[in-house]
Amino acid sequence: MSWFLLIVAGLFEVAWASSLKSTQGFTRLGPTLFFLTTLTLSMVLLAIALRTIPTGTGYAVWTGIGAVGTVIVGICFFHEPATPVRLGCLALILLGIIGLKLGSH
Repeated sequence: MSWFLLIVAGLFEVAWASSLKSTQGFTRLGPTLFFLTTLTLSMVLLAIALRTIPTGTGYAVWTGIGAVGTVIVGICFFHEPATPVRLGCLALILLGIIGLKLGSH
């Protein structure tokens, strides 16, 4: 269950990180409330998951999910470049996440 919560926390991290620019420096109420809600949910779920997952592993997986997911959102919705180098680097991050999961007991 902790790994599931960690993945959901990572997905909420993608949501808040992807929405941060739309707050325009926290001057727009709707996007700011969305940002704060998803940030809070992400942190709470991360904290719960870290009750049983080693902190270093959990934090690295959480940030990895957030980083990869945010880049994918940027490519799909904000027309950021999808160069072979960027995609290769994303693949390396994913391999690191998988390795941390497999190496965690």
